[in-house]
Amino acid sequence: MTGTPGAQGGTHARHRLDEVIHAPVRFSIVAALAKVENAEFAAVRDTVEVSDSVLSKQAAQLEAAGYVKVKKGYVGKRPRTWLSLTARGRRAFEEHLAALRAIAGGA
Repeated sequence: MTGTPGAQGGTHARHRLDEVIHAPVRFSIVAALAKVENAEFAAVRDTVEVSDSVLSKQAAQLEAAGYVKVKKGYVGKRPRTWLSLTARGRRAFEEHLAALRAIAGGA
């Protein structure tokens, strides 16, 4: 092993984990969105198994980080919200996954 345990910027793969994505609910949201171009709010909520308020709060944090785009509109007369990953969000997710794989692989 190289690097100093606990040192910021060390060589261990854990230093490449994205703190925004790493939280379990945000990780689940990003993983669900990585599979599609965009998804309706309710579909993400049901997939991730959280309440509307939890999804709204977590999506806002991902949006603030530039990882998720939130689009509001209507289907007929009913308001709808769609979520999608930005290019930055997709890159961050892939890098986070790579770090997790490196950790799991013993790197």
